[in-house]
Amino acid sequence: MNLMLEPKPPRELYPTDILFQSRYWSDVKARLGWKTYAFEIESPRKSNKDMLVIVKPFGPDAMAAYVPQGPEFVPDKEEYGTYLEKLSESILGHVDANITFIRYDLPWESPYAKEMQQQNWCDFPESRIREMRMNFGTKHWNLKKAPVDVTVANTCVVDLDGDEEYLLSRMKPKTRYNIRLAERKGVRVQIASVESLPTFYRLYCQTAERNGFHASEYRYFSALFSEKRRQRYMPEILLLLATYNGDALAGAIIALSEKRALFLHGASSNHKREFMAPYILHWKAILYARARQCDTYDMGAISPSDDPSHSFYGMYRFKTGFGGRFVHNSGSWDYPVKKDVYRNFRNWEMVLSQRERGLGVF
Repeated sequence: MNLMLEPKPPRELYPTDILFQSRYWSDVKARLGWKTYAFEIESPRKSNKDMLVIVKPFGPDAMAAYVPQGPEFVPDKEEYGTYLEKLSESILGHVDANITFIRYDLPWESPYAKEMQQQNWCDFPESRIREMRMNFGTKHWNLKKAPVDVTVANTCVVDLDGDEEYLLSRMKPKTRYNIRLAERKGVRVQIASVESLPTFYRLYCQTAERNGFHASEYRYFSALFSEKRRQRYMPEILLLLATYNGDALAGAIIALSEKRALFLHGASSNHKREFMAPYILHWKAILYARARQCDTYDMGAISPSDDPSHSFYGMYRFKTGFGGRFVHNSGSWDYPVKKDVYRNFRNWEMVLSQRERGLGVF
């Protein structure tokens, strides 16, 4: 397989519905201190695709190259490994010489997706089995399943076809009931200005403490809204707040990129939880995305199946109530370069992930 990368400025990245491969995301990460690269992917298939790569040090002599939700071009499932191997070697010829490993957060469908849905598997096979399949046909057998998935491997996607009644009819009865309950109680959802971001962040920190995940710093959320004026190439980034009598009960940050709406972050108050504000918040987000001609509303991470022992089971129960379909992607994969340093990082990352969800370099 012949594959070459042609460097280009990140500002020349093609429009895409993958937020994390966009020019906008390059700008966000640059403001947060990452170095960004963009490449045209040249192959015999003429895929007309490009790729964003971001680089950040995580120690005095170590750097990670990260491809967030990329590459966008999807090879045949039997060629996943060989394609990533070729791509990795090409990346190493263009980025910092001190790279310790490359991490891909693949948006590609998992080779096990069909079995998981048809045979009701509780989870993916163990990493050792997945690595054997991914590396089959490669020269170096160097692709490793990352200890954690940086964004999401399993998600719930709501298709926005049909009218409002049709969207409601696909939901579970309890979800419809809770939406109407929130309406009867007087919960209102509005698009908030960036001046309300501290209010959202307060709710977000409450949610992180309540659910036991690591809270990102405020500067990350600020970077999402740092553009003073929306440029043509930018996705639409919305801050939604659900309120009752002026009190914020829930919030969400939604990205509308091309034909796809993506639920980025959510938060809810410790108080008045019986008002069911998150239900009406997502319903209004779905209606807004539909009005903006989006085809899908991606609700983000869920557990791989209806497994109460999984840490994401609560999100599974809540999000699947909105009538979406399951998407099982391949998750995060690493291509180690400095094996000893990578091994130490991997062990450290595993310890962090066991201590607190969401805590890590990426």
